[in-house]
Amino acid sequence: MAKCSVCGKAVHFGIKVSHSHRRSNKMWKANIKSVRVQVDGGTKKMYVCTSCLRSGKVERAVVRVPENLQTV
Repeated sequence: MAKCSVCGKAVHFGIKVSHSHRRSNKMWKANIKSVRVQVDGGTKKMYVCTSCLRSGKVERAVVRVPENLQTV
């Protein structure tokens, strides 16, 4: 499973309890995205959770499209 490179957020495990009190395993997954990030003047692909993206802890890299591929 993926893990946030900034805060370390990952999967959490627990027990789901139904109305009749039957118990089974449950897994809560963090909302993690693979994004290009600006690091030390260059770009790097990292796994980052959406809460780190929204809070501004990570700056996304600007994706440049070559001129011959741009449409008018």
